[in-house]
Amino acid sequence: MIKKILKIVSLSFLALILSVLLIGAVSSSLSLDREFNHSNSTEELPRYAESANSNRSTELVLVEANGFEFRTRIANNDNNPTTETIILLHGFPTTSAMWEPIIGPLASAGYRVVAFDQRGYSPGARPLDSSAYQVSELVSDVFAVADAIGVDQFHLIGHDWGSAVGWATVMEQPDRILTWTGISIAHPSAFGEALANDPDQQARSSYFLLFTMPWVPETLFTFNNLSLLMSTFADMRPSQQDEYRAVFSEPGALSATLNWYRQMGAEPASDQEPDPYIETPSFFIWGNDDPSAGRAGVDAQEQYMTGPYLKLELAGGHWLITSHSNVIMQPLLEHLASI
Repeated sequence: MIKKILKIVSLSFLALILSVLLIGAVSSSLSLDREFNHSNSTEELPRYAESANSNRSTELVLVEANGFEFRTRIANNDNNPTTETIILLHGFPTTSAMWEPIIGPLASAGYRVVAFDQRGYSPGARPLDSSAYQVSELVSDVFAVADAIGVDQFHLIGHDWGSAVGWATVMEQPDRILTWTGISIAHPSAFGEALANDPDQQARSSYFLLFTMPWVPETLFTFNNLSLLMSTFADMRPSQQDEYRAVFSEPGALSATLNWYRQMGAEPASDQEPDPYIETPSFFIWGNDDPSAGRAGVDAQEQYMTGPYLKLELAGGHWLITSHSNVIMQPLLEHLASI
């Protein structure tokens, strides 16, 4: 009798779990934009070669690089050879729209500003093979975009995953980087040490397990019209929120962007490891209430900074460009001008 009851309970529990999964899958499916409105509107954007002008306002263009088309925000695009260029690298789960609070001020300060939706985020740069999202591939996109817009040397600023890619970019070809600014995510060697040895960072990065699971995070983030994902952007501009919803509601977009996480540690062996020491003038900005980046990695990265290095610690969280752009701008401009 007891065995029969346990069997009924087990089957009931299994049925409940399957029902929940089915409801989640159906809700997720219904939340997707199967008309690909964002991709269609992106295809209508002008190509970079057609768009050069002296207007300081931000334009949306397509930059052809590395065999892809990258949806790109560009400001102060006057083709003046003396105008220094800044390339901005966003993180997850945003696009180049996250940089809107500082693109205008940087352009007004005389810089050409280029912020592109990176691989997986741009509809025209969304390969299906997950190995295409290894860091080495993402770094190659940065240099390919720079080459496509005719820039040899440039300033580089990155946030979150964009910071991780930025560090790797600086180590790959430091001669091409005028200055480097990382936000939130520390030097990969220091971050890796913290992840291996610091319980605080291990707890902060525990979400990696969820993000690297197959199909589960996609279902979770698109469930109920992307409600959980959109709650992340509660303090951002309505235009930014609209763009993020448009991007991540398209089938395949979340899988492509989550592949960045799924490829962590999957880099192919290299005959020559990049030099971890950074001579490039560097500026690091960190919010001491960042839920994903603890102090251990931030403090440990100083051992790798052999060139000019400045750190700005703020009483803030992860989205510092949204919450603290007015505090960041002056020291950032001083850093950019330091060379």
